[in-house]
Amino acid sequence: MIPLIFDIKRYAINDGPGIRIALYVKGCPLRCKWCHNPESQLPKMQKLYTASKCIGAQDCIENCPEDALTLTPNGIVTDVEKCTLCGLCADACPTKAIQMSGKLYDAVELMQIIERERVHIEHSEGGVTFSGGEPLMFPGFLLEMLQECGKAGLHRAVDTCGFAPAETLLEVATHTDLFLYDLKIMDPVQHKKWTGKDNKLILENLVKLAETGAAINIRVPFIQNVNTSEYEVSKMAEFIAVLPGETPLVSLLPYHNIAAHKYNKLGSNYEEFDMAEPSEEEIEKAIEIFNSYGVEAEVGG
Repeated sequence: MIPLIFDIKRYAINDGPGIRIALYVKGCPLRCKWCHNPESQLPKMQKLYTASKCIGAQDCIENCPEDALTLTPNGIVTDVEKCTLCGLCADACPTKAIQMSGKLYDAVELMQIIERERVHIEHSEGGVTFSGGEPLMFPGFLLEMLQECGKAGLHRAVDTCGFAPAETLLEVATHTDLFLYDLKIMDPVQHKKWTGKDNKLILENLVKLAETGAAINIRVPFIQNVNTSEYEVSKMAEFIAVLPGETPLVSLLPYHNIAAHKYNKLGSNYEEFDMAEPSEEEIEKAIEIFNSYGVEAEVGG
């Protein structure tokens, strides 16, 4: 499968070392309740609508070949049974209130885009990061892009949740310079509650990846009432401390709900449940716990 790309972030500074270009694929096996990119979950084209940008010009309605759009007091409403996601409404919208999420590129097109950023990449010792969604859902595409980037002498990072066949992960590892590996919750029941899947495969894959000697940066979405308890952090630190090879750096990514508006754009509601930003005390205590196990931890990254 060739994935749709829903974002290409230039001058990315939080997706690996240096200044990078990050490519985000659509499609993910998890359904994390805190997901900051809900448009990344489904591997298909989606329409985003921002009511606050709509000026009622009705160009979208006039250009819709399926007569799927209606102007209401609450803005433009799409009849999903009629809509074919052709994107003509988005092309016609003068304020970009309607946007399409997802575009197909071939490897040649993507390498041309990447090469335009080479001066910034080389100057900062940066590279290319493949993220999502979950890039391991598309191994053929990912391997081709990693190999092309390798031929071009570019540093390659893969941002993954680790939920993929082990053979896929290990093959990708032979063409990857750095893994940004998400570790969310150690308790399997709680992991399934908050992400839709248990973590057995994720943890097994992390051990197998570490056994290869791969460079790994573990990233933890740090969320109050989800994984900030001393017990949960201690279990995580204990697991990381005994991984084979060099102990990975841990990056704590404090939760925020700034992506709630994205759910509205997709026509759904963001449910925050009991999730909240961690306190400074919880962050400091977590770093202290990781350090006590010989694991270096930092905020961000």
